[in-house]
Amino acid sequence: MADWSQLPRDLIERISKTLDTATELLRFRSVCNSWRSSACSRERRLSSGFQILPNGITKSSFGFCLSKRAVYLIGSPDSQHLSQWLVKLEEVIPDRKRLVNPLSRNPLKSESLPENFPRMLDLNGISVKELGQAYVLRHVSYRPNSTSFTDAGDLYMEKVVMMWLDSEPSEFVLLTIHLSGKLVLFRSGDRTWTIIGEGMGMDSPYDDVIVHKGKLIGVDNTGKVVSVSKDADLTLVANPVFGGDKKYLIQSSRDQLLLVDMYLSIDTEEENFDIGEEFMGHLAQYMRERTVRFKVYRLDAGEKAWVELGSLGDTVLFIGDDSSFAASSSDLYGCKGNCIFFVDTYNARELGGLGKEDDGMWVEGICVFELESGSMGPLVNYPEYHKIFWPPPRWLLSPPSEVELAKQAEGLSL
Repeated sequence: MADWSQLPRDLIERISKTLDTATELLRFRSVCNSWRSSACSRERRLSSGFQILPNGITKSSFGFCLSKRAVYLIGSPDSQHLSQWLVKLEEVIPDRKRLVNPLSRNPLKSESLPENFPRMLDLNGISVKELGQAYVLRHVSYRPNSTSFTDAGDLYMEKVVMMWLDSEPSEFVLLTIHLSGKLVLFRSGDRTWTIIGEGMGMDSPYDDVIVHKGKLIGVDNTGKVVSVSKDADLTLVANPVFGGDKKYLIQSSRDQLLLVDMYLSIDTEEENFDIGEEFMGHLAQYMRERTVRFKVYRLDAGEKAWVELGSLGDTVLFIGDDSSFAASSSDLYGCKGNCIFFVDTYNARELGGLGKEDDGMWVEGICVFELESGSMGPLVNYPEYHKIFWPPPRWLLSPPSEVELAKQAEGLSL
């Protein structure tokens, strides 16, 4: 049998460079000392709670704290346990992570977890596939003992992307969306954010941003896509595709850039009401946006155009608040592909699909859209998909202690 630890160093290094994620490289380097020394870690880590001083848009003492999240699909190495769990982990302090809902920004409350949920996960002992990454900006105050955030800035911040620059190991750029709908850029070392196109009039507001093939990309409400340089220059990537109400950018599992066009309908909570002064003054309280359908396009880079897809094939798309990502149905047990997971609390409520009590609010509002039939429904109506989100699989839980077993036996004897 060949001794894999004796492979030439240059070959090990070349193989390691084909790995896409930090998780894959970590596991590759864990094989043996020879592989670890030959395959250097390429990941440039951002310190937990990285501070950006101050935001510069409001000229106040408020700034931002940046943290990273990663979405993982974890599965049992035992072929007898064909179950998986989709999770998002955020590093809040060095080497300590917390669980976050994979399609929202909401952390999972510890009391929602089973009592025997492990407090430490050994990722080397289970199957792990990284599906996506997200970055989160939070307002912080550099004014002593300040608790007010009314002056905390004008960034949209639901979606922020980060890209390391090749020029210096510690240099990076951030791209997000201003409340005005314009793109906003931050370069490491800067003292202010740069609002791109400020003073040039109002174009269509931007809906989403992404990093694709080493470029910062933004899409506006018409589907027009631009790339953004570190100097805040814009280059057209794709012309508009009109139709839907909100645009999302996703990199497919085959590295294609996809545009997901969400169509919305505005409904009222009450069918019978008088449109009077009081109603108009509280219009937002009565109106609710409801998702009705999706269209998906792939980018034709040569033509700078979007090509509509009749089918996603075996691809599954996940649309989240702070990140969107794709997976192959071959990686998801029981998932047939050609569908989109998204969050729509209003739709889920109308269709009777809000989370159950034991879901820990983990699946509340998650819906499934099937591209082939155009049908949609709440996640709870799809048990084969529901178990990917909740509950945590049994094989992941710690075995019960002797004390717990004694309590269970005592309960049975009663």
